[in-house]
Amino acid sequence: MTKLLLSLHVLAAIIAIGPVTVVASMFPAAARRGQRDALPLLHRICRVYALFGVAVPVFGLATASSLGVLGDTWLITSIVLTGLAAALLGLAVLPGQARVIAGEDVPPSRLGMLTGVFNLLWAVVVVLMIIRPGSTTGA
Repeated sequence: MTKLLLSLHVLAAIIAIGPVTVVASMFPAAARRGQRDALPLLHRICRVYALFGVAVPVFGLATASSLGVLGDTWLITSIVLTGLAAALLGLAVLPGQARVIAGEDVPPSRLGMLTGVFNLLWAVVVVLMIIRPGSTTGA
């Protein structure tokens, strides 16, 4: 069961989080170049894949429970960083994109910075998932 949960967790991360990080990064550049027609599509892709992204921590927590590592520091840190990334996406990046689409004056550089921080948080989580410092699972 653990292998199935881990496989679903990794697949969900690749299929859901990957597109959000790429498309969210494309949005500020498209806004800067004045590609107004592309912005609603990029925003929609971010929103839809963000919803699918909820599966990543769900499968991750199930996997961690199955492995008995729910109390490990590396996992708790990953959970906190995942929460921060989700909050940043839901409270700053997606609303910022919506404001740009609505014609409000949102500097693309600010949106690019927020997206960069979002992507960096996910990169750190991926590294923690791979190296699992202090883990007893054999990494």
